[in-house]
Amino acid sequence: MEDLLSFLILIAAGLLLSELFRRFHLPYVLGLIVAGIIIGPYVLDLFESTPAIDFIGSVGLVFLMFMAGLEVRISGLAKLSRPVAKLSVINGLVPFIVGFLLGIFFGYDPIPSALLGIIFISSSIAIIIPTLESNNLIHTRLGKTIVTATVFEDVFSLIMLSIVLQLVNPTTNIPLPLFYFLVFTAVILLRILIPKVKRLFFYHLGKRETKFEQELLFIFAILIAAVVVFEILGMHSIIAGFFTGLVLSDSIRSPILRMKLHAISYGIFIPVFFIVIGAGTDITVFFQAGNALILTIAIVAGSIISKFASGWVGGRLNNFNSDESSLIGASTIPQLSTTLAVVFVGLETGLLDHTLVTAMVVLSVVTTFVGPLLINRFCPKCKLPENKNQPPAGLIKKKK
Repeated sequence: MEDLLSFLILIAAGLLLSELFRRFHLPYVLGLIVAGIIIGPYVLDLFESTPAIDFIGSVGLVFLMFMAGLEVRISGLAKLSRPVAKLSVINGLVPFIVGFLLGIFFGYDPIPSALLGIIFISSSIAIIIPTLESNNLIHTRLGKTIVTATVFEDVFSLIMLSIVLQLVNPTTNIPLPLFYFLVFTAVILLRILIPKVKRLFFYHLGKRETKFEQELLFIFAILIAAVVVFEILGMHSIIAGFFTGLVLSDSIRSPILRMKLHAISYGIFIPVFFIVIGAGTDITVFFQAGNALILTIAIVAGSIISKFASGWVGGRLNNFNSDESSLIGASTIPQLSTTLAVVFVGLETGLLDHTLVTAMVVLSVVTTFVGPLLINRFCPKCKLPENKNQPPAGLIKKKK
């Protein structure tokens, strides 16, 4: 009874706040996080997490990273051109250095500072794509460049996160070079075997009415099995979830199936994760003696400025004009999946204190709000006549 009551409070608060944020044209994700903060132990104390809710939240994080990986096309990564690689390096290296130095400046050890730098590298592809699509820029050379660079930075940040976790809290005795060779081999094998297993499994179903439900269940089974395989190798579940999505990204081609996966993930599991993260955010640190507020302001400002400035420089070096380069910088500002994944891992492993965790949650909230606003401001200045759109240079195939 107690578990169900806590779950009811969680779902009701998330539903009401997310809908309220939608009414004001704000990202509903912010509503979920704010809902968790309000009902959590540091504000109204209406909600007490239980092992069952924590488990659902953990599954939600795996699904969040899985859906992020599903947005990436491995075949598209192979087409990464030199200009996009240049942009990715600049837009990743500069923010990482800024984040790391901020951590050191505020007295944190190298590991928490490195985690902060890793967060500064990443961006939220789930926010960038819909915003560019709504402005009809997703299939232009500019849009392709932004998406490709952002995906590459996200993949690189998660690989760095995996390395840091293996160094600090190793889950395997395998040497790191051999460990990543095995992971790479597992990715290749899964990418080859999964389509064959799928064809074999559905060979006798034909056009049976239950085929769609069976296919959805098959994807879920593959997701859990792949995560288990990666965890056996010693990889954290959030990284495993992302690489599983990466492996399946070229195999799941049905738009309806992708929509159903999105509905189940973002309709059930992922909202629970966002609310649990909000509930674990201790906003009372801002009212205590210390530099929590200054640290948060510095982290938010450092991330926004470093991402925008490095994106603008990278755009100019790739021969985009000033407005287009500004759009590139603005598009890399939003922080969501990787940021909150690091928050979860930091809480789970004790690598981050409550002050830094709260600052990272605020960073995610602010950048998720500010990023789309800046993108929408610069998008109208970057719309080109159809005949000036350059050939695709990124991950998303041009619509027919």
